[in-house]
Amino acid sequence: MGLSSFDPGALVRRPWNAGRLLGSKRALKPQQVWAIRFLLDREGHLRDRALFDLAIDSKLRGCDIVKVRVGDVTSGGRVKTRAIVIQKKTGRPVQFELLGPAQASMLAWLERRGGSLDDFVFPSRTDHTNHMSTRQYARLVDEWVTGIGLRREDFGTHSLRRTKASIIYKQTGNLRAVQILLGHTKIESTVRYLGVDVEDALALAEATEV
Repeated sequence: MGLSSFDPGALVRRPWNAGRLLGSKRALKPQQVWAIRFLLDREGHLRDRALFDLAIDSKLRGCDIVKVRVGDVTSGGRVKTRAIVIQKKTGRPVQFELLGPAQASMLAWLERRGGSLDDFVFPSRTDHTNHMSTRQYARLVDEWVTGIGLRREDFGTHSLRRTKASIIYKQTGNLRAVQILLGHTKIESTVRYLGVDVEDALALAEATEV
């Protein structure tokens, strides 16, 4: 129920984040990624499996994920191995890969979903000509993580964006590559996003002999 700024209740309205734990959300571990995939396959959730796989591989923000169109990820009736979308936040294009699991789940969903190249891959529940809302996407992520026994307070839509980027950084230590994949304009943003700190820097230094 909405409030007007003239309503007496508006004067004592609690902040939206009162009592909530905010901050960076954890990235998923590889075994947790596969646990969610198993859960969605078991339940027969084609859309959710495709959405989850696209989120992991694309490393896109939620506002960009929900607006992906069929033509962005398909060509000639096949799912692309690489795709490009324009980020809402920066207005800049970002390229991403779609590996085997994502290609398979996306194809299964799109064959079921149908539609034209201009249609959104993940339509709204109430208006199929519009895209899924970011709020609905967030609720789905809550369901997925709690479905495998994780705390919803620790994870969110940004967890999916961070997952593959974090794994790549841990395996390579290549911040510049991760910056490109995330579509960040400044390397400082990537450093903050991944939570790179002194311990990470020292660990890299200790593993490098001159």
